[in-house]
Amino acid sequence: MTEWKNWSGLVTARPERTATPPDVEAVVAEVERARDAGTTVKMVGTGHSFTAIAAPEHTMLRPQGLTGIVAVDRDAMTVTALAGTQLKHLNAGLEALGLSLHNMGDIAEQTLAGAVSTGTHGTGGVAAGLAAQVVGLELVTGTGEVLRATESENADVLEVARVGLGALGVLTRLTFRVEPLFLLEATEQPMGWDEALSSFDQMTAESHHVDMYWFPHTDRLLTKRNDRLDADPSEASPLPRLRAWLDDDLLSNRAFGALTAAANLAPRVIPPMNRVNARVLGARTYSDVAHRVFVADRDVVFREMEYAVPREAGLSALREARAALDASDLHVSFPVEIRVAPADDIPLSTAGGRDSFYLAFHTHRRADHTAYFALMEPIMRAHGGRPHWGKVHTRQADGLAPLYPRFEEFLAMRDRLDPDRVFANGYLRRVLGP
Repeated sequence: MTEWKNWSGLVTARPERTATPPDVEAVVAEVERARDAGTTVKMVGTGHSFTAIAAPEHTMLRPQGLTGIVAVDRDAMTVTALAGTQLKHLNAGLEALGLSLHNMGDIAEQTLAGAVSTGTHGTGGVAAGLAAQVVGLELVTGTGEVLRATESENADVLEVARVGLGALGVLTRLTFRVEPLFLLEATEQPMGWDEALSSFDQMTAESHHVDMYWFPHTDRLLTKRNDRLDADPSEASPLPRLRAWLDDDLLSNRAFGALTAAANLAPRVIPPMNRVNARVLGARTYSDVAHRVFVADRDVVFREMEYAVPREAGLSALREARAALDASDLHVSFPVEIRVAPADDIPLSTAGGRDSFYLAFHTHRRADHTAYFALMEPIMRAHGGRPHWGKVHTRQADGLAPLYPRFEEFLAMRDRLDPDRVFANGYLRRVLGP
């Protein structure tokens, strides 16, 4: 029996059947087989969700047979790719075509299906979430139907299924609205706590994309502002190769990984270690094509919980989170990531219907994350926080439904597209109900 684990090591599954479908017809055959047998089927992606959202219970489908860009429409400015394509390969393919997504997160290992279905997002911009850039999709429903949805065909399915949690069908292709390839200039600057929080609204108003990282047990944050340049991509000014290797490979990955792993054995060293780490950060400015600025290598394996609170409650929630951590006896070595997103119109998007402020809490994979996340989660809940579908949380359907005005609309679409719950698993039963 095959064993499957997600990237963080938090989830393990032992499916009874494994297949790598090479085309949509093979996906249909697997879905029909599962439905006829009264079992379930899941496409697992690359396992970058921290939750068990993709965990297979009976049949596991691997995405490697459904990869690559299959259509480019320069008049409509759209690109269609098979849903098993990893984001990093889509980004490279788009760059070769002189095209780019508008926005993305800072990890590109996920498949398109997994990233879109869980609500993966970046920060700022006109659209922060990947799903908000989707204008068409194809999926295999729980009855084996191949259903195509665009803004003019099955538009109601497109609207709901962009963040579908894997509960509505197996995504086989996705069409994204794209833009001409553009440059971003990144300005990274350490700041004190008071300065960063007091200037945060101004930074987000003046820059296209803003990200902040607070180092627990310190008064220091790293701010990153990404701004679009009116310049040809050939005019990029990336970091010198040696500086990039030193900062992003040696210090941010290898040294950081070694230090945080060692600190697990002696947690009392974490506060002074964080103070040193925060102090050695220097300011830097560079520019490059968009995906090279948005995306960062993340070699250190971690666990993560992220909540989206209403934008106006964000700084208060951050201050309360810091106060709670300072008053506890916990020692946390990883920074807290802070991002914002404009509202979108997707029923189960964490930014659905409201501008949002994201707080992401991380621990090293060998550190016990439970007490830390349990301390932070009630604070996020008190501010009306919505948990990221692909990151650790304890919420259940009865508590999630009031957070999403269109929750029942999603459930109705699930009843329509997967009446026999062919795509169900333990996680979906918890967050959506049986």
